[in-house]
Amino acid sequence: MKCFSTALAIATLLAGCAPDDQRTADRADTSRLAPATADRDAAPKLLVPNGTIPTRSGQLRVERLAALEEPWGMAFLPDGRLLITEKPGRLRIFHQGKLSAAVEGVPAVVYFGQGGLLDVAVDPDFAKNQFVYLSYTEAATPQPPGVKETKEPRLGAFQRMEDQVLSGSAVARGRLDGGSLRDVRVIWRQVPKTVGRGHFGGRLAFAPDSTLFIASSERMRFDPAQDLASNLGKIVRIRGDGSVPLDNPFVADSGARPEIWSMGHRNPSGLAFQPGSGRLWSVEFGPKGGDELNLIQKGRNYGWPLVNEGVNYDDSPIPHHATRPDFVRFVRSWTPVISPGSMMFYTGSQFPQWQGNILIAGLSSQSIIRLTLDGDRVSEEEVIAMGRRIRNLAQARDGSLLALSESPNAELLRLSPAP
Repeated sequence: MKCFSTALAIATLLAGCAPDDQRTADRADTSRLAPATADRDAAPKLLVPNGTIPTRSGQLRVERLAALEEPWGMAFLPDGRLLITEKPGRLRIFHQGKLSAAVEGVPAVVYFGQGGLLDVAVDPDFAKNQFVYLSYTEAATPQPPGVKETKEPRLGAFQRMEDQVLSGSAVARGRLDGGSLRDVRVIWRQVPKTVGRGHFGGRLAFAPDSTLFIASSERMRFDPAQDLASNLGKIVRIRGDGSVPLDNPFVADSGARPEIWSMGHRNPSGLAFQPGSGRLWSVEFGPKGGDELNLIQKGRNYGWPLVNEGVNYDDSPIPHHATRPDFVRFVRSWTPVISPGSMMFYTGSQFPQWQGNILIAGLSSQSIIRLTLDGDRVSEEEVIAMGRRIRNLAQARDGSLLALSESPNAELLRLSPAP
């Protein structure tokens, strides 16, 4: 198919050198508080036909299952129903080829820039408790008077923090009852709130011990990633009720946020536990260059903003990891960037050659990046050109792969071996 040509694949990879706020830009004018009640059930029509794309393992069949508006996260319920978030504030259920109306009871979100309704996760004990977890952007309430525009030279002129709303990520838990969320309460918040459109994080992952890990980005503020008094620029670990496990690394440190698991992160966008080993892996955005795959270790520091393989948006240099062996070094770094949207480990039967591989959703790269691991290193890499921005990936029960593409014409896609 024309849209999957080699020329397009090369062009989309070269486009990856743009800053992440440009490569993940959502809408030019979407600054608003959005409970998303107007036209809440509206969705665009499917516009792109089905097709196939080449991979090293053979042709990949692409099927369009549903049209969506700015999808971000998805998670399967035990009965096979699929939960999907849309950034304007809608949680939908996809089942038997149909997309539901918006689930009631979802918290109101601040929907602008990279913010909105973000990830969704299902409790490991859902069959007993029906708990669903949502990450989203919320405003500080009430708004303090006199919030002023903040400018940061390292961000570049195009990223001035113009918005006056203090905001940050939060995680809420609710009980899914039919088409409604009930008993919803917030179990975690970013501290502190700040102005700006970017770097909320919000990716969720349950560990084998049923603790909940949350990717918390540094809100484009740089230094909080190195400050244990803030949970910005961290990966955090809590229980499903919001309490903090006593074996977290900084629980006993005076002045440190007890939920912090690791620090020195910029904008982590994917979290996944490796089957068998139970180790936690993450992907995160670099600035101009320097996207990273990291193996997350308890209590360790990953170096942002003190080290990175890229440069700042104003082209000022950043020391590389080799200059600071006290920080954990990435497993893989990308320049030009891939703009990772999420990551997962594949364990299904439809692609036996991919078992145990990492699959990363690529935004500016418009691709799926497949990584083969040999211990703690990447031994093989394949970039599967999708011809569209891919935000998230999930494995269905039959071993097929589901993908969320981004606007324009955002869709839920199913990927399987072509006949």
